[in-house]
Amino acid sequence: MTEQNNAPSGADKSVSGKKSTSVRSVSGRVISNKMDKTITVQVDRRIRHPLYGKYITRRTKLHVHDANNDCKEGDLVQVEECRPLSRSKSWRLVKILERAGEV
Repeated sequence: MTEQNNAPSGADKSVSGKKSTSVRSVSGRVISNKMDKTITVQVDRRIRHPLYGKYITRRTKLHVHDANNDCKEGDLVQVEECRPLSRSKSWRLVKILERAGEV
């Protein structure tokens, strides 16, 4: 019988032994703040149509944890992915980039 390596094939060979992961971060506009400690953020991304070449806007709605209820509708915010905090909420507010009404 041959001896097999127990390490997973995609294991990181870093010195500390910890796998280095980058946290996914996106920015978007607050469209609702009616829930307690939760905001709804709309993230827009523009993709190019594979056949026609026209740019299309794709939108994603995220539920984001806002611990201090700081955000208002229309704010531009930066959010990062985190562990699931509820059934639909797995994003956390990092900072408010621009307040609504300010330019």
